[in-house]
Amino acid sequence: MTTSDRVIEPQDLKNLELPSGIDTTGGVVISGRAPMWVYSYLTHVLHPTAWIACYDPRLGAVVSATNSRQVYIGQVIPISPENGRQNHGLVQPKTSEVGLCPALMIVGPPDSGKSVLSHALFQALLSEHPDIYLQRAHWDGEGNYVLELDRETTDEEIEAFKLRNKGKLTERFFPYHAQSILQLRRQKSLVIVDVGGMVQPEKLPILEACTHYLIISSKPEAIGVWHEFCRDRGNLIPVAVIHSSLAQIEQVHQSEPYLEITSGPWVRGKVGIFPQVLLRRVKALL
Repeated sequence: MTTSDRVIEPQDLKNLELPSGIDTTGGVVISGRAPMWVYSYLTHVLHPTAWIACYDPRLGAVVSATNSRQVYIGQVIPISPENGRQNHGLVQPKTSEVGLCPALMIVGPPDSGKSVLSHALFQALLSEHPDIYLQRAHWDGEGNYVLELDRETTDEEIEAFKLRNKGKLTERFFPYHAQSILQLRRQKSLVIVDVGGMVQPEKLPILEACTHYLIISSKPEAIGVWHEFCRDRGNLIPVAVIHSSLAQIEQVHQSEPYLEITSGPWVRGKVGIFPQVLLRRVKALL
């Protein structure tokens, strides 16, 4: 993505050219944030190469096409930040040289705006900090793609879509995401983690993988429960408490020991300018 706004349009594929000098006897790893249709196109035009893999910072390079016996479909080729920078041409942030980056859990009771806040925070940081990551560690079928649907899509259609794609808790779910968070923390400058709206002992692996937490709640009585879970049991550091409101409001109640504000609305399609006081507090983690 080379434009200042990092936007690509489908018609741009017509003029998309591969770098010169690609050795077709070897494999190619595609890496970077881009729409799925860009990855699909690149996989197609790279078919003369020995094999093609897509880089996932949580796993490594995942082989998705091959004309060779060197690798097999579904094989994960480990790429650490160090050898990725030196040998594979993958741009990696410097956080791996100094340790793990922070991981911020977004928590709170259901229907408070966690997913909307997580997405809005991610978008507000992305232009200045492209090496951040938003990890959705829940199975309710709501991802960034849902929040980025056009405004003509009704709430009823979105809820029906989420219901069709809703998963369920399994024994490996939270341990898998905890390991993904740790892998991301080795490569990124900040990991934002949306863990859903229930206090559950099964989420303890996520607590162990994170460093900070932010509470957003439409129910004042639920805030203490999340403090106990994240701060007292998980030993995480509080960054902010947001009293979620359906009204257009931004009111600061305290700045220390953590930020506490009333803010809203955190509803898809209705989020205004992201609160700068909250943005500055999160940026302080970077």
